[in-house]
Amino acid sequence: MKKKVTIKDLAKLSGFSVATVSRVINDNGRFSEETRKRVLDLIQQTGYQMNYSAKSLRMKKSFTIGVLVPDISNFFFGEVVQKIEEILFNKGYSTIICNTARNNKKESAYLQMLEGKGVDGIIVISGAEDFSFEETDAEKNIPYVCIDREPKEKKNTIFISSNHYQGAFDATELLISAGCKSPLIVMHSRKSPYALGREDGFFDALKKNNITANRTHNKLELNIYHSDFKNQVIEYFDLHKEIDGIFAINDQIALELIFLLKRKGVQLPDDIKIIGFDNTPHGKYSVPSLTSIWQNSSEIACLAVKNLLACINNPNNSNVGKSFIVPVEKVIRDSTM
Repeated sequence: MKKKVTIKDLAKLSGFSVATVSRVINDNGRFSEETRKRVLDLIQQTGYQMNYSAKSLRMKKSFTIGVLVPDISNFFFGEVVQKIEEILFNKGYSTIICNTARNNKKESAYLQMLEGKGVDGIIVISGAEDFSFEETDAEKNIPYVCIDREPKEKKNTIFISSNHYQGAFDATELLISAGCKSPLIVMHSRKSPYALGREDGFFDALKKNNITANRTHNKLELNIYHSDFKNQVIEYFDLHKEIDGIFAINDQIALELIFLLKRKGVQLPDDIKIIGFDNTPHGKYSVPSLTSIWQNSSEIACLAVKNLLACINNPNNSNVGKSFIVPVEKVIRDSTM
């Protein structure tokens, strides 16, 4: 029977002390990158396995993180969740992913469930309303960070977001520089903090470029899942033939519009130029290929995990109450050429 590798074995093989190896394994304390790499390589080579039950009892932690996400099928949300899970796994944490389907009752039930399971922390991703633990008493015990969702009690947590305003502003200026005189923003009817930021960026860009606009004439709200969605789009563009540019609040809406407008006989991008947001993989393969705004999901995931673990280890750490705004970038393709 193969002997089980212990932390003492790792220390002997690495030439470091047991305390140093323990700090690397627990990602806690000071050690060099070279030391970290040496220890992690040995863990992989020897097949060392930590006794998480003993560790949990000793440290009074579950080494489990809950993630609340409104729609796991959404490309950006799914990408962020996947990267969060990967980072946490590499740090010795398991992840409970809770898809709330934008349902407040479901979200409340998940919060109570996560509290019951004794999770060490929660990452909250997006949502229409400011986040709080109003339905449970978990706020007193569970550290959390918010991604793209404003916390009601900002002083108690950390907020992380893409620069939605700047992305929309840049997208709109790109349409204008491409010759668009009457741009339109197309949004889902559901409100959220990031959607409002994109709307503000769109209209501020029009104002800066002296394009007369208002939030009635230059905005179209749609529900792409509604049975009348197709007719609503066709009727709108039959009535508003002056529209020559579209900023779609996400790529899903943009790709639906490309499909419907082409079927209507609109020449894209000659008649109407279009730009989306999220840079989903499908955008590369649409005809025309879709210009979009890219969000740095890796940076967002890293910031979320880093700050949450810091809050778990030290509730009074200096970042509590701060906001981190992550830059975005344009990805220019044929739809705005």
